[in-house]
Amino acid sequence: MKTKHLLTTLTAAATALPLSALAHVGADGGGHHNFLDSMSHAFAHPFTGADHLAAMLAVGAWSALTVTPAWRAPAAFVALLVAGALAGFAGLWVPGVEPMIAASVLVLGLLVAVQKKMPWVLAAALAGVFAFFHGAAHGFELAGDTGWAAVGALTGIALGSGLLHVCGMVLGKAVMQRHQWAAKLGGGATAALGAFMLTKLA
Repeated sequence: MKTKHLLTTLTAAATALPLSALAHVGADGGGHHNFLDSMSHAFAHPFTGADHLAAMLAVGAWSALTVTPAWRAPAAFVALLVAGALAGFAGLWVPGVEPMIAASVLVLGLLVAVQKKMPWVLAAALAGVFAFFHGAAHGFELAGDTGWAAVGALTGIALGSGLLHVCGMVLGKAVMQRHQWAAKLGGGATAALGAFMLTKLA
């Protein structure tokens, strides 16, 4: 009963997230001048957009439910996220960032809902492709950071994303493996968010 109450609370909180807090390239502009400021801002960054938050939690939950070993897809996500952020920092124009972020939320949500199994190499590759676009969005938003501030930003993004993956893995193992309806509900809600994002871009 406590688990059901917790999930209801989390679902209500998630639906209350402002949909305006989706990823928008260039929304921040960076400009944090030291390592710690930049790191703390970047650490919080994945938590402030419903799209990034949903995608990273979904990667963790999906990995916990279907991928062996479970850590490899999240690790690939973080690695390619940093690569995408480096591209954004460098000013490299990455086409289709917003549609790919929306597609990632949709696809990852569906993977959680149906608990789709695949070899870890394919799971890591899929997570990595999506991560690159999430990273590029973060990189563009924080592109004003240079030197140690840029290192802090990359460190913060990696740590924040890793924490979200761990939270998703715990959610997958502790709740979704025991309650199939929770995986279907959480994955379906995530996929619905992705579909909504895609319609907004159309």
